[in-house]
Amino acid sequence: MFTVTQVGSWPRSRELLRALRDKQRGRITPREFDAVADHEVRTCVEAQLDAGVDVVVDGEQRRDNFYSFVTDKLDGTRLMSLAEMLDTVEDKAAFEEMLTTLDVPASAIRNPTCVGRLARREPLAVDELRFVQQLTDKPVKVSLPGPYLLTRSMWVGAFSRAGYADKTELGDDVVRILREELLELRDAGAAFVQFDEPVLTEVALGEAQNRRTFM
Repeated sequence: MFTVTQVGSWPRSRELLRALRDKQRGRITPREFDAVADHEVRTCVEAQLDAGVDVVVDGEQRRDNFYSFVTDKLDGTRLMSLAEMLDTVEDKAAFEEMLTTLDVPASAIRNPTCVGRLARREPLAVDELRFVQQLTDKPVKVSLPGPYLLTRSMWVGAFSRAGYADKTELGDDVVRILREELLELRDAGAAFVQFDEPVLTEVALGEAQNRRTFM
């Protein structure tokens, strides 16, 4: 009666997480990482096919997380830990309170930070789509971070003003890049493109506040 698909990333194996860290530290090549990730995506797709899912996903197995992976694809970005940003935020007390609330070490959360003009160095997810299309004839869904999430998370004034006058100007480029990606995914045969905007619930349902948050 209903079309069945999956929302969110799949769990990643210890081997894949180890390979991801090794790639980020330059210990293995991107091709060596892809060999590990290809196996994990196959396992993910097989599980969906066995369960009878109608629209298949790759489980975001290749990504650092659901939005920080864009630093691998875009010029003008740098993956920075929240600890690196502490000295640059406007309200340090509120920022430290947020970190305490998260109950996660500031060095463990890494944010895709804009440090210059953005440009697509390579597609964000077209390669992921094409790999899954080799594994099944079923429709394939691709998930991407939405424009509000990316603009909000990527703007860190002390670094981002090297490329943009303000957050609105940055947002214009984020929308342009996502639109280019959407059109390329459409032409490559994506059945569905999902833009993730989890922080919009805070905007729609939360009280007005100026505290800097991520995600």
